[in-house]
Amino acid sequence: MTDSALQIESMDLEAQGVAHREDGKVVFVEGALPFETVRANIHRKKNNWEQGSLLEVVQESSQRVRPGCPHFGLHAGACGGCKMQHLEANAQVAVKQRAMEDNLWHLGKVKPENILRPIYGPAWGYRYRARLSVRDVLKKGTVLVGFHERKSRYVADMQTCPVLPPHINTLLMPLRALIESLEARATCPQIELACGDHVTALVLRHLEPLSDGDIDLLKLFATKHHVQWWLQSKGPDTVTLLDGQFQEQLAYELPEFGVTMPFRPTDFTQVNPHINRVLVTRALRLLDARADERVIDWFCGLGNFTLPIATMAGQVLGIEGSDALIARARDNLAWNQSQRKTTFAPTQFAARNLFDMTPELLVADGSADKWLVDPPREGAFALAQALAALHQEPDLKQGWKPPRRIVYVSCNPATLARDAGLLVNAAGYTCSAAGAVNMFPHTAHVESMAVFDLST
Repeated sequence: MTDSALQIESMDLEAQGVAHREDGKVVFVEGALPFETVRANIHRKKNNWEQGSLLEVVQESSQRVRPGCPHFGLHAGACGGCKMQHLEANAQVAVKQRAMEDNLWHLGKVKPENILRPIYGPAWGYRYRARLSVRDVLKKGTVLVGFHERKSRYVADMQTCPVLPPHINTLLMPLRALIESLEARATCPQIELACGDHVTALVLRHLEPLSDGDIDLLKLFATKHHVQWWLQSKGPDTVTLLDGQFQEQLAYELPEFGVTMPFRPTDFTQVNPHINRVLVTRALRLLDARADERVIDWFCGLGNFTLPIATMAGQVLGIEGSDALIARARDNLAWNQSQRKTTFAPTQFAARNLFDMTPELLVADGSADKWLVDPPREGAFALAQALAALHQEPDLKQGWKPPRRIVYVSCNPATLARDAGLLVNAAGYTCSAAGAVNMFPHTAHVESMAVFDLST
């Protein structure tokens, strides 16, 4: 169904243009940008909203640009890895900042006292982590390596990908040729990419044992292109470095703090190392940890924030839900201490199920002057609930004191808003600042940072 002209007012978190009809019904239009007049092909109707795809731009936004990738678009077969390449990069940041502010207010009833300047960096060549699907397509007589097509389980016919680092972009076609040459070409569904500052690792998921001939082909490829192959036969715990390759350590640096972070290719690290360095620097500046203060880093992972905090604070505790990650964090601290480049405060790590946090468990981990919270997309609801309960029931505290400041790093504006609502409306905090972080340019993914100060 072709629709009449629509005035696009804003953009939602799925990168759809948002318009309103005269009767108040919301219309979502894929491919449309704020302040454009468009015609849309409506393909879904509900009582309160409709959804369609862009048919014609009647009046174009000044922020509309030509996509930088030939595989981007709304057409069948288009790559689904990016959603915003048609919007100028700085305008993308503004959209994400607005989305963060709207979520904080509409979901959490929280309005920051100050808006931080957004964090952004290179718009291309930034994606140092990626999971590339592999498909042996008999009908096409070829192997495809890349992201899925838009709204599809099929793999896009990607020959280039400018959001990947240039040296990986140039490997897409050689990777196709490599997989085509393997005896196991039909049973290798995925290649996971992990780039460090000096090492590039490729993790090949294989559903059957690889032949000696296939192993030799992988080694030849590794030598020619200077990459490490890791093999994964089952779950992430089965990932092992292919024998006979260079053993240089996969790692990234946080030079401002004199910290190097070794990691395995399947460990969680930030996709965008350029933004991660700025993110850590700003978070620690906002945290403002002092030499006489104790800091807890919740959801600490490998220690991405913990180790830098330990260069400033007097005592640090890193808490994470995974025993394996806690072991990796301890190893990273020990390795950095062995290099004798930086002095670290006394630092401990502990494994806790942070989605089952209670006031009693919170008290047991002791008081801290400040917290850094960096949860996954699910947020830190149980942690915020426990903090609110201690605020509302002082008898539970037993001498425990709440942190004076919390710096919350979020990868989901909806769960940040939910948790912020608890902190501000039930736990006695003020949201003193918040700002967007463009970790994933050209996608609708919104990261952000918020600061909460104890107001009572």
